[in-house]
Amino acid sequence: MSVREEFDDWATSGKDRGMEERHWHTAKHVLARMPVEAGDAVLDLGTGSGYALRALRERGIGRGYGLDGAPEMARNARRYTDDDAVGFLVGDFDALPFADDSLDHVFSMEAFYYAADPRNTLREVRRVLRPGGTFYCAVNYYAENEASHAWQENISVEMTLWSREEYREAFRDAGLYVAEQDTVPDREIEIPDAAAFPTDDWDSREAMVDRYRTWGTLLTVGVAP
Repeated sequence: MSVREEFDDWATSGKDRGMEERHWHTAKHVLARMPVEAGDAVLDLGTGSGYALRALRERGIGRGYGLDGAPEMARNARRYTDDDAVGFLVGDFDALPFADDSLDHVFSMEAFYYAADPRNTLREVRRVLRPGGTFYCAVNYYAENEASHAWQENISVEMTLWSREEYREAFRDAGLYVAEQDTVPDREIEIPDAAAFPTDDWDSREAMVDRYRTWGTLLTVGVAP
């Protein structure tokens, strides 16, 4: 199954709203750190339900573009967003439909690792960013977060599993300066008392704490020179 088919199914079944609710726990902290200014043009790579652009519009960005590989995801995002300054399109991460030096910022939450050629995606991000523009790339699926590795078993699309260092190296190879990299913990998901374990998903409370509180979401920030 292709990325498009996989996520069209998710959108049709309403999973896009569930993804938004879960991702918002850490995405809102990442979005708050983005140095957006009034009038900026921002691309949300793997936009899903479009929640990130709706949040950034509240901070005054001038134009938001949500790109997704799944037509049903883009269609739902348009339906959820009543704002003429935000547009959604279906596109390929490896050939971004934007001119060179045309965007101020790019954001991606829980989508980058679906790119067929992630190194080329980074080169594309670098191409479309204006000098000084930023790429805020947030992922839960990465090498150090071992509890996330089982996700691949439930998704037919091949996912890229990089370490923190591999992310930094790939950003630099694409021509992006790595301004920062850290983890954003999920403080909102409820973790039961130890007596409730094991559960259907977790063998122990310690494992669940490790996944959400210790590792959380890996954020890598690149800046175009």
